[in-house]
Amino acid sequence: MARAQGLKLVLEDSGIDSDRFAIEWVSSAEAPRFAEVVTRFTQKIRELGPNPLKAQRVELAEAS
Repeated sequence: MARAQGLKLVLEDSGIDSDRFAIEWVSSAEAPRFAEVVTRFTQKIRELGPNPLKAQRVELAEAS
């Protein structure tokens, strides 16, 4: 889990909300839980909106 915390710091330093990253252990025998975890994370990403770095790339491409 230390690597996950390190990755969150790298994301924040890069201007990406660390909430866009998650790691969770789900056993292959837990199909309903897997669906719940993925659904919850997908909803979180939708609430956060578009990736801000993607918008920056588009702006830079249009300025070129």
